[in-house]
Amino acid sequence: MKIARYRLNDAVHYGVLEGKSLQRLNGSPFASLTPAGPRDALADAQLLCPLPAPRLFAVGMNYVGHIAEAGAKTPVIPQFFMMPTTAAIGPGEAIVRPREAQVVHHEAELAIVIGRRGRRIDVERALDHVFGYTCANDVSERVIQNREMGYGCLLVGKAFDTFCPLGPVIATGLDAGNLRVRASVNGSPRQDGNTSDLLFTVPHIVSYLSQAVTLLPGDVILTGTPSGVGPLLSGDVCEITIDGIGTLCNPVIDEAA
Repeated sequence: MKIARYRLNDAVHYGVLEGKSLQRLNGSPFASLTPAGPRDALADAQLLCPLPAPRLFAVGMNYVGHIAEAGAKTPVIPQFFMMPTTAAIGPGEAIVRPREAQVVHHEAELAIVIGRRGRRIDVERALDHVFGYTCANDVSERVIQNREMGYGCLLVGKAFDTFCPLGPVIATGLDAGNLRVRASVNGSPRQDGNTSDLLFTVPHIVSYLSQAVTLLPGDVILTGTPSGVGPLLSGDVCEITIDGIGTLCNPVIDEAA
């Protein structure tokens, strides 16, 4: 099942994507997947960020290939950081290179969407708390990021407004252990990996984070990026594609003076 959040005639709805139409739901999908009756044409709808103002958690250095690419030490625990809700945008919205930008990179990622509240979740039960998955682009300003990491912290380099595109839908029923994850810029391939290369699996990530944080429906956890990260410049169009979910497409612009 693919669930979209969309705007139609100045109202926002959730719906199940079925071909070229959206079967509208009766409220939030985290409460019920009951159809509300109307069926809306996809062509008439504007797809939005799948979650309104989600809490955003992310794991760094979680693909074996990316760890090698970066020449980094292999982590023994998931390397978590957080991003503000204002970083989240939806399909078609512009990634804004901030005035401070020097080197901005794309990072294609599978994102976990939590569907059920939980704390201290066992690894064996972790998938019971996962609602589905979506595409994410963990946009990063590397100069600021590297300066922060030199002091043992990480926030601003990942936290700029628009730096976490999500979408185009939330897909349920996927095997997160074997999904192809790709990124292209202006149609040119950049990243091409598979979640089978994850150092820490989805159940491990969910369980580990829940030992400290009560996970809530609508929380988003980015799982890391495969090798091949690269620059984003004004005028570029970046596409993140994941098996079973679809393609998240965002243009890139410079922040206005």
